[in-house]
Amino acid sequence: MTDSDIDAAVEQVASTIARSATEIRQGLVGRRGKADVENPSGEVQAEADVWADELLADRLTAIDGVAQYASEERSEIIDGGDEQVYVAVDPLDGSSNLKSNNTMGTVFGIYDEPLPAPGTALVASGWILYGPITTMAYARDGSVTKYELTGGERTVVEEDVTLPDDPLVYGFGGRVPHWHDDFHEFVREVESNPDHKLRYGGAMIGDVNQVLTYGGVFAYPALEDSPRGKLRLQFECNPIAYLVEAAGGRSSDGAQSILEVEPTDLHQRAPLHVGNTELIDRLETVLAGE
Repeated sequence: MTDSDIDAAVEQVASTIARSATEIRQGLVGRRGKADVENPSGEVQAEADVWADELLADRLTAIDGVAQYASEERSEIIDGGDEQVYVAVDPLDGSSNLKSNNTMGTVFGIYDEPLPAPGTALVASGWILYGPITTMAYARDGSVTKYELTGGERTVVEEDVTLPDDPLVYGFGGRVPHWHDDFHEFVREVESNPDHKLRYGGAMIGDVNQVLTYGGVFAYPALEDSPRGKLRLQFECNPIAYLVEAAGGRSSDGAQSILEVEPTDLHQRAPLHVGNTELIDRLETVLAGE
């Protein structure tokens, strides 16, 4: 396995996901109901969750160099033949927004170690956002690029993307009564700034994309009834953290970079906080009781 082999496999994975985005978006029509089955995290799947997962699994496992395909929607890893890259996907983040026809996305991470793997093993990550237009944010080699997707083709919108210096937006997940007191304190600080604007749409990827665009902070913290939060480390936290850090921001589980969290289970959850460095630094200070 050479670096060029890995590069080729990574590019094929990213290109395949980009080409599939138009079909996934169009395929949401008629698939807005529930599938009456649960994913490994105990959440009821939408018909679109199952369909998007099957589509991506078929296409990504057909790529030479993809050793494993893992998804938030299935309990077992699909093993491929070549040990080059290992792909973890949230096929349809925010599928609960289907009923109200709001923003959703696809999140992916490409690792160079077998899954479950730490975020330090990521070699690329990205997300597709199904908004008014379909866009892709993609991190590779310490740089982030934004694309518009039309008919499966990628058009570069912006290269070397970085978070704006002046944070503007914030969004926090979980029910407020279940937040810990120290997180409440951090939220009060953020909301006390008259320049900060609330942006929370029920799809993590839409909220994080707001942070990438305008600067700010997104968090789905540890909760009193869910100490590890809600989001999955392999499929959501690591890929998001990798991209935000490549864009000059920071990630944290409350005490350290998300990328440093050691995985113990494929569907392991973790608290996620991402955004401008000064905000995440302050978050960790508050959570440490300082």
